Amino acid sequence: MDTLLQAAVAAHRDGDAATARAHYERVLALDPGQPDALHFLGVLRHQAGDSEAAIALIARALARAPRHADIHNNLGNIHKERGDAVAAEACYRRALTFQPGHFTAVGNLAVALEMQGRLDDAFRAYGLLLTVAPSYAHGYHLLGLFLRNHAREVEHGRQAAACLRRAWELDPDNLRALAALGNVLYMLGEHDAARQVYRDWLQRDPESPLARHMLAACGGADVPARAGDAYIRSLFDSFAGSFDEQLLQHLDYRAPQLLAGALGAALDGRRGLDILDAGCGTGLCAALLRPWARRLDGVDLSPGMLARARRRGGYDALVEGELTAHLEAHPDAFDVVASADTLVYFGDLQRVCAAAHAALRAGGWFGFSVEALDRGAAAGDGTELGPSGRYRHTRAHVRTALVAAGFGDVRIEPRDLRNENGHPVHGWVAVARRGDG
Repeated sequence: MDTLLQAAVAAHRDGDAATARAHYERVLALDPGQPDALHFLGVLRHQAGDSEAAIALIARALARAPRHADIHNNLGNIHKERGDAVAAEACYRRALTFQPGHFTAVGNLAVALEMQGRLDDAFRAYGLLLTVAPSYAHGYHLLGLFLRNHAREVEHGRQAAACLRRAWELDPDNLRALAALGNVLYMLGEHDAARQVYRDWLQRDPESPLARHMLAACGGADVPARAGDAYIRSLFDSFAGSFDEQLLQHLDYRAPQLLAGALGAALDGRRGLDILDAGCGTGLCAALLRPWARRLDGVDLSPGMLARARRRGGYDALVEGELTAHLEAHPDAFDVVASADTLVYFGDLQRVCAAAHAALRAGGWFGFSVEALDRGAAAGDGTELGPSGRYRHTRAHVRTALVAAGFGDVRIEPRDLRNENGHPVHGWVAVARRGDG
C-alpha cells in the first residue's frame, strides 16, 4: 500500500490527476481511513473545483490524524482560496499548535490576517515567518508585496524593495519578485535603478518578454503599441495561483463589480444574451455576467488563468487565445462583450474597439475598464505606458476609439479600480452600444 500511495503522490505532483485519483481510491479501498490518501485526494478534488468534497475528505483525514500539521495547513489553504479568511486562520493556528516551526503555515497565517484587514497582526506574522525561516525566498517576496501594497510612507517602499531584492537573490527564478522590485524602485523615484534591474535581467535572459516590456514601462526602451502576447502569457501564468488573493484581498480590486454595474444599467433588464468575457482571467466576472447570459464564453491568453477559471466554473466555453483576434474571428456572434481590466495592456484602443463592434450584434453592448491618464479637464487623445507595465488612457482617447469604431450611446464614468502602492488607481468604466442593423 505504501508503494501505491507513493505512486499516487508522484502522479499528482506530475499533474496526472486521473492516475493520482485512481491510486488514491485504490489505497482507500484497502484502508478507508488512510489519512494521507484522504488528505491528498481532498487536495486533488479541490484542484478540480469540488471544494465541498475536498473539505469532507480532509475532515475524515483529520479524524484519523488530528495532530497532522500539513493537513490542517492544506485545509486552511482551501478555505483561503474560497475567500473564508477566518476559517483559514483557525486551520493555520491549529497547524502551528502541533508544529510551531511550520513556516508555510506561518506565511499562510500572515496572508489570512492580511485578507481580514488586520495589518498589524499580519506584519507581525510576516516578521515571525522570516525569523522561523530566514532563508525562505517566498517569505521575503510576501513581505515585500505586503509593504508595497500597504505603504504609508517612503520608508515602507524602501523596505519593500529590500525584501523583494532579497527574495530574488535567494531564488533567481522568481521573476515576479524582480518585476515587483523594478516597479517599487520606479515608484520611489529611483528610475535609473529600476531600469538597471530590467537591463540586468535582459543580460541574463535576452529573450525575456517580461524584462523587455518592463524596461519600456520604465522609459528604458521604445514603447510597444500593446503588450506582447508572450509578455501577457508569461506574466499571468506566473501568478495565476495567487491572482485572486492578491487582487481581491490585498488590493481591494473592484473593476468586475464596477463594470457589471455599468453593463446592468445599460442592459436594463435584458436576459438570455450571448456574452463574451474578453480577457476572462480566473473568471472573476463569471458570476456577475451569468444572470444576463443564455451563453457565457471566456477567452484569455494565459493557460494558467484559464485553468483557474475552469475550476471556478460558470462558463459554457473557455478558449485560449488573444482577445482581438478572437473577436475578429466571430462577427455578429455576441450581444455583450465585457472586458474588465484587460485593455490596460493595449495602447491605442481603436483596433480592439473595432473588433468588438464587429463581433457584436445590432443593439449589443461593449463594456470595459481601463486606467485613467489624468491630464486635466482639457486632456486630449493620449495613452501612456506606466511603470506598472499597464497602459493608461485619457477619457478623450476612450471616446474617440469607440466613436471611430461605430459605437453610439457612449458612457464613460470615472471610477477607482483598485488600490496599489497605498493609493487608489483611477480609471474609466466605459459602455457603448452598437446601434446599426
